[in-house]
Amino acid sequence: MRMRSRTLLKAALSALHYSGADGLIAPLTSGNGVIFMLHHVRPAQPSGFSPNGILQITPAFLESVILQVKAAGFDCIALDDVPKRLKSPVPARPFAVFTLDDGYRDNRDHAYPVFKRHNVPFTIYVSSDYADGKGDLWWLSLEEALRGLRRVQLDMRGELRSFALTNDAERTAAFDEIYWWLRALPEPDARAVVLNLSRQAGLDPKAPCRDLVMTWDELRELAADPLVTIGAHTTGHFALSKLDAQQARSEIADSVARVSAELGKSCRHFSYPYGCEDSAGEREFEMARGLGLATAVTTRKGLVHTRHQDTLTALPRLSLNGDFQDLRYVKVLLTGVPFALLKAVQRWKRRRSGAPAAGTAAA
Repeated sequence: MRMRSRTLLKAALSALHYSGADGLIAPLTSGNGVIFMLHHVRPAQPSGFSPNGILQITPAFLESVILQVKAAGFDCIALDDVPKRLKSPVPARPFAVFTLDDGYRDNRDHAYPVFKRHNVPFTIYVSSDYADGKGDLWWLSLEEALRGLRRVQLDMRGELRSFALTNDAERTAAFDEIYWWLRALPEPDARAVVLNLSRQAGLDPKAPCRDLVMTWDELRELAADPLVTIGAHTTGHFALSKLDAQQARSEIADSVARVSAELGKSCRHFSYPYGCEDSAGEREFEMARGLGLATAVTTRKGLVHTRHQDTLTALPRLSLNGDFQDLRYVKVLLTGVPFALLKAVQRWKRRRSGAPAAGTAAA
């Protein structure tokens, strides 16, 4: 999410909270449950130039969210229980599921004690290259390169662009523009750009993976706790929609097989890297279904509804985002009101443009 979009979303959530509109509309928009998405959980708050700080929350905030959802009447359940909860003919209390992407070591050191203290199950999705210590966390390498360089020049969209990097504001603006440009490129091209910047800055691009991500031994030790589920997150953390069908299927299937082999138990759950509409769609959802996965999650924003029992490999999630560490925001998002309003705006825009209706698999 770009900086401007984050600012607008915060304003909208605050308006819904203080007006009380979220509570009035909630009976019409609330879902059967929510799947939370996290990445890093660390005590220290990011400061200065920290564009990836949006991927980080504190253990204290995680604990406050757990207490909030329990107080609101949610059952905290494991992913394995989601399909039967959605298919149950008997109405049940809403559920909350906690998931963490990438397999960072801070998940074990700082998130796990919080989940354990409150007896809350959770799932960690692991890219097998990451657990092997050879993965490419290019967004972190990009941040470090821009922190270390004073200026960069890039050929972007056929135009030579120069970015001054003399203060945090310049670095933040440069990261925002370069990151979203890279997200639109083919994966090998985007990673080649970051590799070149890392070399200019004298950095080892593989260091973030070795320093931050759990090894297979560490994952096995953590997974010995019944509260912990380990899911797959592809082999190399590629946007699957950018790959041909054979490559995309292999990324899913090979990672599922590797997690199963390393942990000695069947891997039943999957997370699409990046997970947005541009990174995973019906082709990938069908691949996950064909591989027999019980669930697969996107980053498409929304609550889980009964209708998702038919699209269990295209489940939406609600991000616990470092820029939104405020229980008022979580309260409003749990009503489903912002997602209903967003869909209404999207439908209105499609009608004005004459575009066909979008698919609803992960709505």
